[in-house]
Amino acid sequence: MLTIYAIPPSLYCAKLRIVLRHKRLEWRELPPPGGYGSAAYKEIVPSGNLPAMVDDDLLLADGEAIAEYLEERHPQPSLLPQDPAARAKMRERGRFHDTRLEPALRALFGSIEPHNRDTDLNVRQSALLSEKLGQLARMLEAGPELSFGLGDCGYPISFAWMDALTPPLSLAITWPDTVVAYRARLEAEPAVAAELAAYRPILHGWVERTAGSAA
Repeated sequence: MLTIYAIPPSLYCAKLRIVLRHKRLEWRELPPPGGYGSAAYKEIVPSGNLPAMVDDDLLLADGEAIAEYLEERHPQPSLLPQDPAARAKMRERGRFHDTRLEPALRALFGSIEPHNRDTDLNVRQSALLSEKLGQLARMLEAGPELSFGLGDCGYPISFAWMDALTPPLSLAITWPDTVVAYRARLEAEPAVAAELAAYRPILHGWVERTAGSAA
């Protein structure tokens, strides 16, 4: 059985669990010994990254590396198209999430606690997130139309974070119709629906406690 080191609110740990659920794999989940970033955890995972995975003698950190490994190790049900061009487009979609949309979201995390609240930052990031969603819409509209895959797994979790942070941070995010429809398709995927059912209460509880107000 796979061992996954994770913490409950982590966006990238939730993204990996969607992959695990889709592939119908069994795993046990452990918190990092000593907590995230601890010396004890780095004795096991030198990079200190979360999530990390142990599969027999293999130790692998970084969610994207783990997802690619699982796709190769357990190719069915597949999360990458067979056509090389379509595979590249699926990876492109995933990179856009990890390097463009998610960092724009993560920039808000330091503003969640009331004593650190930065109204100007929240306004700027609302505009930036709206811009990134607009770019995503144009990417989706340009095609090709792809079945659910690796490049999609981070988006449902980031979208859930955007929902959770909107009330306490007074975010004003514009959601293009194309992205709204894409989100609905993703959330209808069984692996995504199962993960969101478990993850949303954890996420909203964490935001409520951290923000000091209901999210």
